[in-house]
Amino acid sequence: MSETRGLVILDFGSQYTQLIARRFRELGFFSELLPYNIDLDVLKEKKPLGIILSGGPSSVFGENSPQRDVKELLEMAPVLGICYGMQLLTHQLGGKVSPSKQREYGHAHVHWTEHFSNFEHSHSVWMSHGDVVETPPVGAEIIGRSEGGHPAALKGEKFWALQFHPEVAHTDHGSDLLRSFAEDFCGMKKNWTTQSIKDHLLEDLKNQVGESDHVLCALSGGVDSTVTATLLTQALGGDRVHCVFVDTGLLRKNEFEDVLEMYKELGLNVKGVQAEERFLSGLKGLTDPEEKRKKIGHLFIDVFKDAIKDIGDCDWLAQGTLYPDVIESVSPRGQSVTIKSHHNVGGLPKDLGLKLVEPLKELFKDEVRRLGDELGLPHKFLWRHPFPGPGLAIRILGEVTKERLEILKEADDIYIKELKGSGLYDQIWQAFSVLLPVKTVGVQGDGRTYDAVLALRAVTSVDGMTANWFDFDHKFLSKLSNRITNEVQGVNRVVYDVTSKPPGTIEWE
Repeated sequence: MSETRGLVILDFGSQYTQLIARRFRELGFFSELLPYNIDLDVLKEKKPLGIILSGGPSSVFGENSPQRDVKELLEMAPVLGICYGMQLLTHQLGGKVSPSKQREYGHAHVHWTEHFSNFEHSHSVWMSHGDVVETPPVGAEIIGRSEGGHPAALKGEKFWALQFHPEVAHTDHGSDLLRSFAEDFCGMKKNWTTQSIKDHLLEDLKNQVGESDHVLCALSGGVDSTVTATLLTQALGGDRVHCVFVDTGLLRKNEFEDVLEMYKELGLNVKGVQAEERFLSGLKGLTDPEEKRKKIGHLFIDVFKDAIKDIGDCDWLAQGTLYPDVIESVSPRGQSVTIKSHHNVGGLPKDLGLKLVEPLKELFKDEVRRLGDELGLPHKFLWRHPFPGPGLAIRILGEVTKERLEILKEADDIYIKELKGSGLYDQIWQAFSVLLPVKTVGVQGDGRTYDAVLALRAVTSVDGMTANWFDFDHKFLSKLSNRITNEVQGVNRVVYDVTSKPPGTIEWE
């Protein structure tokens, strides 16, 4: 966010780094996640009020371990080192780091050696490390030790350092520690509210998009793109924001007609485009999920090219890309693997002739929902379950055909209606059906069937970065299975997915 001073988190590769940013934002402090090796001058331009060094899987002794001159950072702002960040501070400031004889991973206890932030003398934390601090830097004091007697918390004149992860829910008083760092050590005041997010984004859009420029806004039917369109319309006016909602044939049952009408009720300047035949033809024969995602992305671009011809000159393409999309598609460090491609991440082809505007790309899902509420979007729409841009194409494992789409649409419609009728819909972050490329033998009406297997998925989450499967009552699952196998021709077996994220992703593809 432009001109917003706050905390900078330098990412050294921890699986929890994004949680640090989330926790500070939840506490009301703007935080920004950046690569550990970001140019020093760029970092100085941000004028951070505090700097956090994240954890990471490396050892400070490793030949290819990520390194950063911490003395330069300490001259800029107070520093908080977490796990690897603690070891890096110690190693560079004259202390001693050694390989631990016993790796600490999971629940542990920290024993505070001095009265610190009104915490009890001992409480549970989450550890994940192989090296330990043996001797702290000169001038730093040990204020907490682990059960094994190793330094678990250090305090220096301009830094704090923690061997455990305060950002994870498993650490007691973790948010209190982060709040204390921001308020007490960095002297920050809370500056991150839904109103401030809205104001900053509106200002950013007015500065980014030229005064006479027009924007083509791609709508998917989901919360993210709708908030994007509403934000743009409020910033620039409906006459300069041209929304396109594409019927790809990959939407849920009756989704195109219902959502298009809702968009008009919201006052968006929207045009519906029928493109089912184009998408099904383009997906013919494709079975690899990455190929399907990329093909859908290309097909959307082709549709947008045609839309521009009808609308007239456009200068920008707006997309509802969120921060988790960016994290899964493109590593901020440039070191981790791509989990899966997102059709709306990775830039635009040059021949489209448009610049890209993604106002939500630094936000998490819950922040987007709060923003949508601030923008005046109805609650029933904001709390719709997330729906992927590629639609049902990534919920049909294997080739996407008209016949398989109809089977999935009917089964999924029963699932969602049962959730709403049972009062479970709002308790779940995301629920959907997956049609598997597997057939099994069944018995229906005293006859043999050989039909498809349908998997049900339902998870609870806050932002989609992690998720747990929803624990349904078995009576609900039994009723649902009976309805689907009785009412949907082509399905004779229903299974329920009990995999969390990680190790799985929420979507199957």
